Amino acid sequence: MMKTKTINSKILYYGNPVVLLTTVNGDGTTNISPISSSWALDHFLVIGLGTTGKAYENLQRRGECVLNIPGPDLWQHVERLAACTGKEVVPSEKVAYGYTYVKDKFHAAGLTRKISSVVSAEAIAECPLQIEAKVRHIREPDYMESLAIIELETVAIHAQESIIKEGQHIDPSKWSPLIYNFRHYFGLGDELGKTARA
Repeated sequence: MMKTKTINSKILYYGNPVVLLTTVNGDGTTNISPISSSWALDHFLVIGLGTTGKAYENLQRRGECVLNIPGPDLWQHVERLAACTGKEVVPSEKVAYGYTYVKDKFHAAGLTRKISSVVSAEAIAECPLQIEAKVRHIREPDYMESLAIIELETVAIHAQESIIKEGQHIDPSKWSPLIYNFRHYFGLGDELGKTARA
């Protein structure tokens, strides 16, 4: 039997895909927020966001976004956004971590804008998978200070042709998402098997 030890970890990102969430600012420009709290069920998605950030403000106002899913080769671009905020007045909790206001995050990260097909937020051209979505519900649970749970519905999905198989499916042998695992970036390893379930 494997030995275990009880720990008190400050973080619990045990391995989630990185999402570069694009939302629309009040002036019509697009903001990029790197997040790693998301999951999907059918065509519905759930994301977790801090309530003091620009993305949360934008989603409350416009109710739409693009979830841009980067591959492992984009980790350095993602990291360039780590200490950037779209808030002109940097929230006090972010000041302590060295965040600075950045208006044009596309330029800061070295990423390219792409017009979306349904929503107003621009997508990120370098991301192999881009999911346009609209907000269906926002919750701010009392037990989660300064955090919100946001339910989204997919309205359009775009994938690079090189990772598509059989016309409509993502080929996991050709692409995998960038994973954020306990504050480290990883790509998925070799395929180990396939489920028999549909």
